[in-house]
Amino acid sequence: MENKNQQHRSTNRLPTLSKKQIFLMTFGFFGTQIAFAMQTGTMGRIFQTIGADPNQLGFFFILPPMAGLIMQPLIGYFSDRTWLPRLGRRMPYLIGGTTVAVIVLLLMPSAGSFGFGYGSMAALLFAGVTVLFIDLSCNVIQQPFKMIIPDMANDEQAQTLWSMQNVWGSLGALTAFAFPFLLTALGVANHAKIGEIPPSVRISYYIAAVILIIATGFTVLTVKEYSPEELRRYHGLSDNKLKEPHKDKGLGEILKRAPKTFWLLGLAAFFVWIAIPYMWTYSTGALAEKIWQTTDPTTPAYQEAGNWFGFVQGIYCVVSILTGLFFAKIKASKRRLIYFLSLLLGAVGFLMIALGTCRLTSVIAFILFGVAWIAIITIPFTILTQSLSGDNNGTLLGLYNCFICLPQIVASSLSFLLLKAVGGSMANMFYICASCFVLGAFSIWLVPDHHQDVRS
Repeated sequence: MENKNQQHRSTNRLPTLSKKQIFLMTFGFFGTQIAFAMQTGTMGRIFQTIGADPNQLGFFFILPPMAGLIMQPLIGYFSDRTWLPRLGRRMPYLIGGTTVAVIVLLLMPSAGSFGFGYGSMAALLFAGVTVLFIDLSCNVIQQPFKMIIPDMANDEQAQTLWSMQNVWGSLGALTAFAFPFLLTALGVANHAKIGEIPPSVRISYYIAAVILIIATGFTVLTVKEYSPEELRRYHGLSDNKLKEPHKDKGLGEILKRAPKTFWLLGLAAFFVWIAIPYMWTYSTGALAEKIWQTTDPTTPAYQEAGNWFGFVQGIYCVVSILTGLFFAKIKASKRRLIYFLSLLLGAVGFLMIALGTCRLTSVIAFILFGVAWIAIITIPFTILTQSLSGDNNGTLLGLYNCFICLPQIVASSLSFLLLKAVGGSMANMFYICASCFVLGAFSIWLVPDHHQDVRS
């Protein structure tokens, strides 16, 4: 099956996209990542602010990857079988996901404002439900952007599309991470009474909702997807592949026919995505512990550490943007080496978070993570895209994301034990992160680089 897919992908007839088309297909990811980054950048801070025990954070962080595990394959499967004359295959799901995401973005920062009480089960449950729904919706709105790349990009342009999409995504994340920091600088309060989310965070969520609406509207109005007939012709599919989707195989059969590259990339992703949720969850606490010398989330110092986490996340986004422009031009033969080196740099960054006691150290640490981050969200997807045969692209991309979600569930489940094992120190969790990145770096050498094989 792998050889057949390789031969097919090397001879596909997808047209060359113009620079304008590349811009239109990737720019909307800016708004999508603002929504996602607001969640990942402030979840730990929000839960601890409303009174969650650090040892219980893992429970709440199981919800997002569980949502992705369910939604992403389903969105891929059903969008492969959808066609609306005015909206296409992927855009209807973008509209639906955005509607839910906007509602939840308006609700999530109010988790401590309904009189539930600091540390109450009602407050934590409300926050947990909103996290679940924001992640469900973010998974839905991200998938159309990912799926139109194998739908519309030929082999020569796939790397460029993935890199530029993630450059815009990094710009969106940078914007989201900077909101609380900038609003505080403008005089918006960064500290509220015990149990309530600071105004700087709440307003950031409201701004993110508005930007998401604008970005989604832009994409839906400007991106013209290929019709089923065009997809069939450009990908060299048989007449019935897209004409009679009800005759296609189910998810199990599609998995059986997945190329070898799909499974090996999943193995490499497992180690990486054990580490990343720990970074999202424990960075604020680690920075507060090592730099501000506090572990009390009710103090102004802890909230200042939360703002600083937003600032250094902005730094890693800038680095990701600049590095992503370079990644758009790397040769296929160098992809695995670049990925390997990038993850090793990220591991060094994690060690610096665990050991560093000043702001400069944290800045350098997140610079190194920024290099690793753009490699993680670009290179594996490029390799995977070029191993797909043209039919069931959305389904396989959705199923591949299970390799991202499953390790996050494992990480969250183990966090109860691991945090206690490292003495309850959030900073010490970054030794585990560094180890996982090293394993992920070496795992990439098990993955055949399809495009390199085709050209050899």
